[in-house]
Amino acid sequence: MALTVGTAAAAQTELSMWYHGSQNETERRIIVEIVEDFNVSQPDWKVILMSFPEGSYNDSVVRAAQTGNLPDIIDVDAPVVANWAWLGYLQPLRIEEAAVEAFLPSAVGRWNGHIYSVGLWEAALAILTRKSTLEKYDIRLPSLADPWSAAEFETALVKLKASGEFDYPLDLGLSREGEWFPYAISPFLQSFGGDLVDRSDYSSAQGVLNGEAALRFGTWWQSLFSRGLVPSPEQSQPNRTAALIDGTYAMAWDGNWTVLDFIDAVGEDAVFLPAPDFGKGSVIGAGSWQFGVSATSEHVDGASAFVEFAIQDRYLSTIADELGLIPPTLAAARASTTYGPEGWLPGFVDLSRQQALLRPVSPSYVVIAKVFERALVEIAEGADVKAVLDEATDDINRDITRNAGYVNQLSVD
Repeated sequence: MALTVGTAAAAQTELSMWYHGSQNETERRIIVEIVEDFNVSQPDWKVILMSFPEGSYNDSVVRAAQTGNLPDIIDVDAPVVANWAWLGYLQPLRIEEAAVEAFLPSAVGRWNGHIYSVGLWEAALAILTRKSTLEKYDIRLPSLADPWSAAEFETALVKLKASGEFDYPLDLGLSREGEWFPYAISPFLQSFGGDLVDRSDYSSAQGVLNGEAALRFGTWWQSLFSRGLVPSPEQSQPNRTAALIDGTYAMAWDGNWTVLDFIDAVGEDAVFLPAPDFGKGSVIGAGSWQFGVSATSEHVDGASAFVEFAIQDRYLSTIADELGLIPPTLAAARASTTYGPEGWLPGFVDLSRQQALLRPVSPSYVVIAKVFERALVEIAEGADVKAVLDEATDDINRDITRNAGYVNQLSVD
């Protein structure tokens, strides 16, 4: 008996897997559980997990690609899927469409008609505040069906500022680095009618990042700081949720992953509100971490089998309840105590399904994101709005031209 078991275990082919969440103990424990369950569920494959800190993860993948040392399974942030596919870091998953047909579109990484990655969760932003604050200052409680208009949002900010009760009426979390500006702030630009790039063919930012709608957005954005309505990007924010709880901020533009802590502190007085509508609809960002297969993996069948195993609803519900992240399928949401009918946060599932817009699905996105963040910081500091947006547009267009429109896929040497 011992010899038989040992022989079966030895027959398993090892699959290396890299994962970005070494510093989140709860998240890592769930991922380890999924890996262990997969390894004992079948005789052919054994996943070997290596965890990295999120801050250094992407750089580690780039270095590994350059030296030919990519793992079989890669953890990839949704907005860079197209870039990594174009660079030749990823290959399409061998997974049927039926396996992901129930998923939020933003939880499935696609490029050029192929599925490259699938996520075990989604995230959404909302305005967090107290119901009592809105009532005190006669501010309407908006709904997903009837969000604040631009005028209503402006009135709310001005009332809260004039009250003198808060350091700032609104916190936008601008001390965060990385994806925060394109993820959290570009939806305001899109609600004005602008965008980061023309999505019809992703060949230019002309007219969308520096058109009339974008200029209106930029003027409004600058006014938030000149009028002291939001903290500036330079201000340190060690604990945004604590500052919302203690009344430093009246409202906070923040993610579903922070809501449970806010609810624990203020109870049923806590409310989360949809994004305001600046004229072209309410918009929030979409796309979180996902699993894919490296282009150099010789075991795409096994790696794809792991991804398909990991996206079972039972794991999606566990992640939702233990991490507060949004289940990417309705079945997983209904089975979740947090996002199910009796939970605190089913409304976030509706936000993701009705308001979410992916960041540009283009290899050029990694440049667009940096250019956009730089532009917003400069405008916040008082720079000329039109000049900054024209320069940002030129920078993005120059990158797209330099890379021949990102049409021809590269490959890892």
